[in-house]
Amino acid sequence: MKKAILCVDDETLVLNSLRTQLRGHFGDRFAYEIAESADDAWEVIEELIGDGVEILLIVSDWLMPGIKGDEFLIQVHGRYPAIITFMLTGQADDSAIENAREHAALRACFHKPWVENELIEAICTALENGG
Repeated sequence: MKKAILCVDDETLVLNSLRTQLRGHFGDRFAYEIAESADDAWEVIEELIGDGVEILLIVSDWLMPGIKGDEFLIQVHGRYPAIITFMLTGQADDSAIENAREHAALRACFHKPWVENELIEAICTALENGG
């Protein structure tokens, strides 16, 4: 079964950086999908699942138009509890991070600009532990 990592952020530069870093570390082990909003992310999620692709992990921005990252990840966790959730933020407040930890099983939160090897290490650990 093909496996994917989904990155959600309203900044194209952030998405491209994440995809480059993930591909640089994991190579062809996974598909790297990107979405510029929670709505786009839902379309990608439905399409991937419809195609039989297992979504292992979602890295989501917090401050996005429409819906905040913690709320989006809580919705994802409610429908797909096996997907590992990470949040990336320049501005999330502690209550939003705690909300995601409590209700979306948030694995980690990284502040922008993130440190690449810390993010990769956390993703490796989460994937090794199977969610």
